[in-house]
Amino acid sequence: MATRRDFIKIIGGGTIIAAGAAIGLVAYPPGVPDAAAAWRNPGADETDIRRKALSYAILAPNPHNMQPWLVDLSQPDVVTLSLDTSRLLPATDPYGRQIILGCGAFLELMVLAANVFGANVDIALWPEGTPEPMLDSRPFARVTFNTAVPRNDPLFDHILNRRTNREIYDMSRVPSQDDLDQVIRASSISDGLHGGYENRPEAVAALRDIVWRGWELEMRTPAALAESVNVMRIGDRAIAAHRDGLTLGGPLMNLMGATGLVSREALLDPASSANAQGAAMWKEKADTSPAFVWISSDDNSRVTQIEAGRCYARMNLAATAQGLSMHPWSMALQEYPEMADLYAEQQRYFGKTKDAPVQMLARIGYAPPIPPAPRRGLDAQLKV
Repeated sequence: MATRRDFIKIIGGGTIIAAGAAIGLVAYPPGVPDAAAAWRNPGADETDIRRKALSYAILAPNPHNMQPWLVDLSQPDVVTLSLDTSRLLPATDPYGRQIILGCGAFLELMVLAANVFGANVDIALWPEGTPEPMLDSRPFARVTFNTAVPRNDPLFDHILNRRTNREIYDMSRVPSQDDLDQVIRASSISDGLHGGYENRPEAVAALRDIVWRGWELEMRTPAALAESVNVMRIGDRAIAAHRDGLTLGGPLMNLMGATGLVSREALLDPASSANAQGAAMWKEKADTSPAFVWISSDDNSRVTQIEAGRCYARMNLAATAQGLSMHPWSMALQEYPEMADLYAEQQRYFGKTKDAPVQMLARIGYAPPIPPAPRRGLDAQLKV
C-alpha cells in the first residue's frame, strides 16, 4: 500500500490536496467495505473445524496476493486443495514455482490452526499426480482432519500480525545474529531444505545490487510489467471490489487515482513520471535492506516447492515474533527468458542451480507497522 510519504514526493506537496474533500481523500470512503475484514476474528462464527482452520489459511502470503487456491469441502472431514488456474502468473512465474510456494504457506497456516482447534491432519501432497512442467487444476493437497487434543505451536499466535512489509527499513537497527538464528530455526519443515541469512555489510550490499537489477529488468520486460499492472488495484474502491492483487490505496491514492495522476496506462509506460517516481521509491526500499534471509533446496520437485512454502510461512511468523519485518524480493528468482542470465547469476552467488535452487529470498529488518493486505474471504475461495 502506498504511504503518505511515498505520494507526497509525486505531488510535490502542491495544492492538489485541496481537491481531496470532493473526490474521496479518506482512508475508506463512505460505502466502501473493509477489504481486510478477513483478518478480524477469523473463524469466530464457524462450527466446522475445517472452516475455522481455513479462515486462518487464507491469510497466507502468496505471489501478487492472487490467492490462487480453491477449497473443496464436499467430503466429510477432508479438505481438498487445488489451484484456480485463472489466478496464475504465466509471464513472471511460467512454471508456477512461486505460486506453489504460496500454496505451501496456505497449507502451513491451515495446519497450525487445525492443531490449535483440536485436530491432527494427514496430508497427501499431489494425490492425483504432479503437474509438469506447467500447473493445472489437479489437487495439490488432500488433508484429512482427525479429532485430537488441541495443541498450540507458538507461531500460531502471530498469524494475525504477520505482514509482507514493503516499507523503508531502519538501517540503524541491523537484525542480530541471534534473532536471525531464531528465525531460521523456526522455519524447519523437512529434510532437503536449508535456511540462511546474511547481515554482513559487504554481502548485504552485493545482494541489494542483485535484487535491484532484478527489479529494473522486470520493469523493462513488457509482459512481466503488464502482468503486475493488470492486477494493480488503484484506490480503496478498487481494492474493496477485488480484495486481491497489488494495491495502491489510502487517502492520497484515492485522490491521485481519481485525478488520473496514477493510472493503469501510466504504469504500463516504463518512461512515465509515475514509474520514475515509483523507481525512486523502490530503489530506496532496496537500499534500506539491512539483512536478507533465504530458503534453498536440494531439488526442485513440486513436493519440495510445497515444503519450501511451508518453511517460508514459519520463517515469516518467526520474524513477526521477533518484532522483525520481511519482504520477499523475488524478481531475480523468476524463470522467464528475459531473467535467465540474472537468475543464473543469483543462483551462482548462493552456490545453487535451477535444479537445486534458492526458493525464496527476502529482506528482513525493522520497519514501521502496516495494515493487513486484502483478502477475498473464505466463501469466495470455495469450490462449488
